[in-house]
Amino acid sequence: MNFKVKNRHRLKDKDSRQILKEIKQNFESINFKQNLIIEIGEVNGINFIFINGDPCFFYHGKKIIFTLNGLDKFTPINKFVIVDMGAVKFVTNGADVMAPGIVDADNEIVENDQVWICDKLNRKPLAVGIALISGEQMVKTNKGKAINVIHHVGDSIWNFVAKSL
Repeated sequence: MNFKVKNRHRLKDKDSRQILKEIKQNFESINFKQNLIIEIGEVNGINFIFINGDPCFFYHGKKIIFTLNGLDKFTPINKFVIVDMGAVKFVTNGADVMAPGIVDADNEIVENDQVWICDKLNRKPLAVGIALISGEQMVKTNKGKAINVIHHVGDSIWNFVAKSL
């Protein structure tokens, strides 16, 4: 697959501050260093946000979403969902996360929040999605879909990020 970045450009300080503010609203635990170079560019119809040259975020509709690389780089401690090892192969193939596979979740998660999914053993990010129910419900419920996965290991976003690093 061809990964040509179109219209990549550095953002003005005002626009950069707005993007960082929006990210911090969702992930309070992240501390951004001073003097970050923030760029935006499009790859195959997806707008990416590059931080110091790395594609760390992308837009999904109007939401700014972490790439798996961005999760590794900034290591947020909130909005997490932990799945059992049996769910890993499904999640890494892009399946939505079902409630029975969830062993723990941040209690602060509310419906429509961006969440990141990791496995119970390694705690490495496997996917990013949108919560369909609260974090508390994810842990208590034993049936139904809990997270709509929008980015996972091995998808086109992951492949672009892997080739750009």
